[in-house]
Order: sequence, then C-alpha cells, then structure tokens
Amino acid sequence: MESQNITHVSEFLLLGLSDDPELQTPLFGMLLSIYLVTVLGNLLIILAVSSDSHLHTPMYFFLSNLSLADIGFTSTTVPKILNDINTHLKIISYVECLAQLSLFNFFGCMDNLLLTAMAYDRFVAICHPLHYSVIMNPRLCGLLVLASFFVTLLYAQFHCLIAYQLTFCTYVEIPSFFCDPPQLVKLACSDTSINTILLNCIGAIFGGFPVSWILYSYTRIVSSILRVPSSGGRYKAFSTCGSHLSIICLFYGTGLGVYLSSGVSRSQMSSAVASVIYTVVAPMLNPFIYSLRNRDIKRALQRLFGRTTYF
Repeated sequence: MESQNITHVSEFLLLGLSDDPELQTPLFGMLLSIYLVTVLGNLLIILAVSSDSHLHTPMYFFLSNLSLADIGFTSTTVPKILNDINTHLKIISYVECLAQLSLFNFFGCMDNLLLTAMAYDRFVAICHPLHYSVIMNPRLCGLLVLASFFVTLLYAQFHCLIAYQLTFCTYVEIPSFFCDPPQLVKLACSDTSINTILLNCIGAIFGGFPVSWILYSYTRIVSSILRVPSSGGRYKAFSTCGSHLSIICLFYGTGLGVYLSSGVSRSQMSSAVASVIYTVVAPMLNPFIYSLRNRDIKRALQRLFGRTTYF
C-alpha cells in the first residue's frame, strides 16, 4: 500500500457545478440573477416590516430576521462561485474554507431556529389566542432571537473545530462549489470515525429539537383548527400559518434532498444541483412566498413604493 503525503493543506480545489466551457456564461448569468433577486427580495421584506407600524408584530419581527439570515446564507457561497466562474480559478484557501464553512453553518442554523420561533408564534396565536399578546411580548421575541444567535454561533464553531481537526492529503478536490462539512470529512486522509460521530450528534442535537418542536406545534395547530366549527374560520386560521408552513417545507425538503442525493447518488452534477436548490434557490423563494400569500406585506410594499415615488 502506497504511503500518502499527509499534511495540513493550504488550499483546496472547488470543482464547481460544471467544467463545460459553454455552460460557464449561462451559469454566471443565472446565478447572478438569482442572487440579486434574493438580496433585493429579502431587503424589501426587511424595509416593509421596519417602515410599516402595522407589521411591528412578533411574526413579522421573526420574518425580517429570517430575511436577514437568508441574505447571509446565500452570500456565503454565491459570490465565491461567481468569482470562480469569472476568473476561471476554483481555488479556495484553507482559512477561507473554514470561514465559509463556519458562516454557512451559522446562517443555516439561524434559519432553522428562526423557523422554530415562528412555529412557536403560530402555535400561541392559534392555540392560545386570548393570551397571545401577553405571551409573545417584545421581551420574549428579543430573547428568542438573541438565544438563536448564540446557539447558532456555538453550532458554527463546533463545525469549524471538527473541520480544523481533519488532516488532508497534499491535493484535495472538493466535488462541490463550497466547503461542505460532509464532503470535507469524506476527503480527509486521517481516521474520521470520531468526526463523523460528532457531526451526527451535533446535527441530532441542534437539528432534532427544532424539527421536533415544529412537528409538535403544527400537530397542535391542526388539531385546534379542526375543532373550529365553521369552514370559513378554519380557512382563516390555516391561512395565518400557510406561508410559514410553505417555507418550512421548502427549507427542510431541499436540505433533506441535498444529503439524500449526496449519500445515494455518486453523480457530482446531481449533488451540485441539489446543493444549488438548497443554498441559492430556497432563499430566493422565501420573499415571494410571503409577499404573494400575505396581504399585509403587499400593502406595506405598496405604501413603501408609493412613498418613494412621491418623494
């Protein structure tokens, strides 16, 4: 068996989405367009919520923070791949890789916990409507966002520490367009059994609780809605959490698709497409889901554009 030159590498090669020269220009245009729409759409949500006093409620407070996290989430990966396509260089340094990995996990976990806080908000609104204003007070909402920030910071540092402990060969090709933790573990030359166990434990702890709470909240919500006597009342109750439920399905559905495709399929293209949907397309669709299905957001945007046009 040949001995491998094992060291702490200074850079990695990102294989990206495709090596076909004819696809580089369309890919650049598509990714740039999606990124601009994502940033603009989420910024409009933030501006609409902050400028309209009617939207100064817990649900929209969490939504504006979710939009901010989505901007950070997509900004972690898309500018890098756009630069790689433009310069034809797919090199990322070891330090940049760890920074990207840490930020990717930070904003991804922040999305996860904010969706959980929004599920709690909908749970209180549907199941305890008379006590909603007392329970979901500004102090609790601020504490939930602050707690989410510190938990995600801890989660990101755990992932960064695990990646830092990995030992790689002198030349490493990452079959993706960003530094994905599971890919880094697979490419390590050292024994990664402990690292894999740690990653699974961290994922179970930081991901299992939010998912469990969301499932519990919506079980109680559906149960409460079904007890509403009139069909109109049931529709109105369900419509208040329809947008949030759509974003939950989009976030967890695409995230699950990424890891299922990476575990089942050996095709680099299929895994890359799944990752693009999760990291690029999903953050773009969130503002559309809320703006198209929410009259309050539509009215706030109309007032915002009307005020801008007037001045």
